[in-house]
Amino acid sequence: MTKKPLYVALISCALTLLAVFLVFNFMPSEKKIERQLHRLYATDDPQFRRSMGVLLGPPILEGNQVEVLLNGEQIFPSMLKAIREARHTITLETYIYWSESIGQEFTAALIERARAGVKVHVMLDFIGSMKMDLAALDRMKAAGVEVQRYHKPVWWKFTRLNNRTHRKVLVVDGQVGFTGGVGIADQWRGAAQDKQHWRDTHFRVEGPVVGQMQAVFADNWTKATGTVLDGPHYFPPLKPVGGHAAQMFSSSPSGGSESMLLMYLMAITAARDTIHLSSSYFVPDELTIHALVTAARRGVKVRIITPGDDIDSDVVRIASRERWGALLEAGIEIAEYQPTMFHVKALVVDSLMVSVGSTNFDNRSFSLNDEANLNIIDRAFATEQVAIFEDDWKRARPISLQAWQQRPWTEKVAGEVASLIGDQL
Repeated sequence: MTKKPLYVALISCALTLLAVFLVFNFMPSEKKIERQLHRLYATDDPQFRRSMGVLLGPPILEGNQVEVLLNGEQIFPSMLKAIREARHTITLETYIYWSESIGQEFTAALIERARAGVKVHVMLDFIGSMKMDLAALDRMKAAGVEVQRYHKPVWWKFTRLNNRTHRKVLVVDGQVGFTGGVGIADQWRGAAQDKQHWRDTHFRVEGPVVGQMQAVFADNWTKATGTVLDGPHYFPPLKPVGGHAAQMFSSSPSGGSESMLLMYLMAITAARDTIHLSSSYFVPDELTIHALVTAARRGVKVRIITPGDDIDSDVVRIASRERWGALLEAGIEIAEYQPTMFHVKALVVDSLMVSVGSTNFDNRSFSLNDEANLNIIDRAFATEQVAIFEDDWKRARPISLQAWQQRPWTEKVAGEVASLIGDQL
């Protein structure tokens, strides 16, 4: 028997390593939820709150104040004001952080606070922050900002590259928190007034639930650095400041990736009257489609807003539209936002329960990414979110079942192809 040439052995080894990489990166890390939930209670039933707070993890806490911030013109000034007023600690975790004008403002504010003695911790996803100027990172580090890039590729952790932190959490002094859909890049500036300025929503939070927001950040910080953030400057005593009941809920492939999907399924299954879903990337799996269709067939009015032609991922839009048939047949209303890219991620059920944060309605968020959502149970707050939804609906184009059925054959073929990689979208 002749020996294989060295280069053949090396190629074989490389292909084996590539196969291992693909398997570990793209296969689910946990058992998926496989069966439709049984409807045991409605959203206004006390059992709904108990299950949300016990089955899913963190308890629902009373006494919070949640302020809605619409688009960059409201979001960024509020976040920067909180950072500039920080006295002890700043913790920031985000997916996108680019070196554009708004990125420079955040960098300058973080550097100034670090030089003033504030402990500043910044967690950036490696993929999401690839457009960031490395010189800006160096300036932050030189000023004393502790910066971590989540799952930066190194050979002994290469199988984790497909697991990204998509969370968007800012906490200042352990007392004021921010979360929602916004990234730190210039397309989020402005008021969604044109194609270059996206539509998005973020939330400013005070009250006991901010401690849970801080814990979400601290969890990933510990995983990435081995350092535990603790003490009164990170977790101060938090008194009730408002009337909102809230819960900060997170998921990760390393500890409960399917729990975010479970949360959505529980809320949809409990719906009695209405579901208003704003979803920037809407690629539901069969189980989620079944839950929405079942809700519609028992009389729940379901409406969904997704992006239109202005979207940063054509593949996602094609894969999304491929899955609308059963939804439209069940009477679910779907509309595509027209003025600009629609990046809102919000679920409102029965004008009572609201879930907002980083989570998209797709398998990547439900199984592959680290995500975090703020859940609020408050009728007045939820009614306000429905009003915002209605305003967005006026700027969206409804898609009928007939229009969907008559879409071009090229789109149908592209949809079939895109569905093959649906688990990665």
